[in-house]
Amino acid sequence: MNVSNRLALLITAAALLSACGESSKLPPQASVGPAPQLPEPTTSLIPTLKVSKAIGWPGNAMPTAPAGFKVTALAENLDHPRWVYTLPNGDLLVAESNHPPMPEGATGGGSGPIAWAKRTVMGFVMGRVGADVPSANRITLLRDADGDGRAEVRTVFMSNLTSPFGMALVGNELFIANADALVKVPYNTGQTEVSATPVKVTDLPAGINHHWTKNVIANPEGTKLYVTVGSNSNVGENGLEAEEGRAAIWEVDVKSGNKRLFASGLRNPNGLAWKPGSSQLWTVVNERDEIGSDLVPDYLTSVKDGAFYGWPWSYYGAHVDVRVDPPRPDKVAEAIAPDYALGTHVAPLGLTFSDARGMPASFANGVFVGEHGSWNRNPQAGYKVVFIPFSDGKPSGLPVDFLTGFLTADGEAQGRPVGVALDQRGALLVADDVGNKVWRITAMKPVQ
Repeated sequence: MNVSNRLALLITAAALLSACGESSKLPPQASVGPAPQLPEPTTSLIPTLKVSKAIGWPGNAMPTAPAGFKVTALAENLDHPRWVYTLPNGDLLVAESNHPPMPEGATGGGSGPIAWAKRTVMGFVMGRVGADVPSANRITLLRDADGDGRAEVRTVFMSNLTSPFGMALVGNELFIANADALVKVPYNTGQTEVSATPVKVTDLPAGINHHWTKNVIANPEGTKLYVTVGSNSNVGENGLEAEEGRAAIWEVDVKSGNKRLFASGLRNPNGLAWKPGSSQLWTVVNERDEIGSDLVPDYLTSVKDGAFYGWPWSYYGAHVDVRVDPPRPDKVAEAIAPDYALGTHVAPLGLTFSDARGMPASFANGVFVGEHGSWNRNPQAGYKVVFIPFSDGKPSGLPVDFLTGFLTADGEAQGRPVGVALDQRGALLVADDVGNKVWRITAMKPVQ
């Protein structure tokens, strides 16, 4: 492509940032629940863009919780905090992280002028939403011993990692999911920093890393680890060979490091949680983009051993995505539908089950989901933490807004929620990677 054509495409790409393209035609509730409405796909040369500029929280501004709850900033001035993990003694680990550098010579998204224009647009988008900052590659420890909602101890727990995300403690070993490998270090209760060199447990698919975040959770017995790996593309446009081992959850043996594919066809799974009192694993998944504001709903689902959930060939069971070449009707026939739609393009990342220790009855039985927020939908969606009530072990009813106010009236992002977790007292913790804070939300009256 010559310089003049490239410049013309660049100008066009910049202009498209202010364009919204097509708009949602369904009410928000149509895309949530166990049986969401799935209209016909809509496609265009450049996908729908509705981008929220990252501005941070001015002064003492903060998100809003329901009546009866108090919001405090457990920690401020963090560096792109993405994930939170509560240790048994109450200390909190925060992964300050962003995407790793792309390998030399790699582009992602195919070749040609259209692919180049899309990458240019997405480069603008990532910068505008605050997602293009260098990765701190660090885990920070926070300690709030007196329970006032503000950490009085803050130390660099680990550094020089590779875009760390998920964390899991098994016995006296802490496992960290880097962008390219699962590693571990020894841990003793109460320590505030790690000096040991991380030991690799197993490699994880890396490369272009269209989705770089890797999460990890241990089973209740402490014998297995489950690791999420997102896809290397939207719908296979980098070639299906680049998707080997991706869009999946892997099961890793704690002692040997041997792994097997646990579930697949999950475009970008992130949050993982065990349903209390059971061996049932749940996850939240970011579904595909660029087929309209009303497709495809992101979702919350239980994860069945050996199951295939459709990506890239289909979504919600047998709904075929005709963009994928070659087609695989055999895989479409194999695909199962997820349990519960969260809405289109809400970008669910964080997931944790609630607990009656710190939550009143109305928020004690269900899950909290951190919705990072849309870029491919008009109007915007997500940018909040929602609560999904459970009944008889399954999601029941519509999502309930729990932490809101991340968007201004003008649609600018003061913050974006990512990881969620409960602290030792049952309060909700939320990592905010645009506000660079960790929020703590507590019931103001003692839970009876």
